[in-house]
Amino acid sequence: MSVSARSAAAEERSVNSSTMGQQKNLEGYVGFANLPNQVYRKSVKRGFEFTLMVVGESGLGKSTLINSLFLTDLYSPEYPGPSHRIKKTVQVEQSKVLIKEGGVQLLLTIVDTPGFGDAVDNSNCWQPVIDYIDSKFEDYLNAESRVNRRQMPDNRVQCCLYFIAPSGHGLKPLDIEFMKRLHEKVNIIPLIAKADTLTPEECQQFKKQIMKEIQEHKIKIYEFPETDDEEENKLVKKIKDRLPLAVVGSNTIIEVNGKRVRGRQYPWGVAEVENGEHCDFTILRNMLIRTHMQDLKDVTNNVHYENYRSRKLAAVTYNGVDNNKNKGQLTKSPLAQMEEERREHVAKMKKMEMEMEQVFEMKVKEKVQKLKDSEAENLGKEQEEREDLLNSLLTTSYVLVANMPAWTSVFVGSV
Repeated sequence: MSVSARSAAAEERSVNSSTMGQQKNLEGYVGFANLPNQVYRKSVKRGFEFTLMVVGESGLGKSTLINSLFLTDLYSPEYPGPSHRIKKTVQVEQSKVLIKEGGVQLLLTIVDTPGFGDAVDNSNCWQPVIDYIDSKFEDYLNAESRVNRRQMPDNRVQCCLYFIAPSGHGLKPLDIEFMKRLHEKVNIIPLIAKADTLTPEECQQFKKQIMKEIQEHKIKIYEFPETDDEEENKLVKKIKDRLPLAVVGSNTIIEVNGKRVRGRQYPWGVAEVENGEHCDFTILRNMLIRTHMQDLKDVTNNVHYENYRSRKLAAVTYNGVDNNKNKGQLTKSPLAQMEEERREHVAKMKKMEMEMEQVFEMKVKEKVQKLKDSEAENLGKEQEEREDLLNSLLTTSYVLVANMPAWTSVFVGSV
């Protein structure tokens, strides 16, 4: 820091004393004015994370717009968008890409919903999206409850870009129902897809109709914060006046008047992606990445996640049953969960002990039965041997008795 900068900073340094209720000026240089620099270095070293969800019917240019926003081939011919790879059923798929710019790393997670709104019957097609958002809230809540919280990956959905088909006739019932179902869970930013298919007059009328219907159905889209900075307030007002943003995406580089631009070539001319007179792409990119990304994350954490967390913890009763769920799913506090795990472990050990005793008794019975069978078999053999021996003795006796006269005469003659 230069001497002039230090002297200028020294004039502005002060200490607010909450206990004394007075303000004190510092007489020398302390250095706490460098705290923002410390936070900046730590944040750059750690890197940043952002999760962006894109929802809309197939063919509205969602994948193309994502490639245009971040100037990267997240989706390419070798790795096409989910709508080209997955069957037309409502699924939720996420893709991660690490982007580096000026020494700053951004881990970008794109959440796509292929098959949304493509079926004949779209009843409850928003349920997989709601389940996905709630599951990420649940994962973060469980991570906060762990003993070791050093590594807590944040996969919560921080922004949802909802693509509206450029019909020119207002919102469809599906659009209204989807946004009403999700506006309490995620920051919704409505977009008019493929705005180059509308004339400027049609686009303006379409925007007015959409905003009118959003207000009539009391749909809460992302609320831009108001600040004390007059320039920022002008920027926010400009964005609000352009809502819903009409966007055009393109990955094709076209040369226009000697200048290479991203755009779409038509027989009547070129629709430039980054031309503010042609579409609101630059407004969306500046708002989403350069000016309001951190606010989107803050609103997700301080509003949507806190609402989910409050409902979840308020639903936990003494016995750990969540009264807000009809399926009887258990939602336990950490202590109740530990007690339940202990009980389950004790019950499991008792069950194993009973099974081991039953097996032991069965083995003993089998052994005793084998011994009895062996003893009976031995007794049978012994009885047979006795009978054989007795029969042999009887036979020998009969032979001796039959030959007795001959022996007697011989004995007498010898005498």
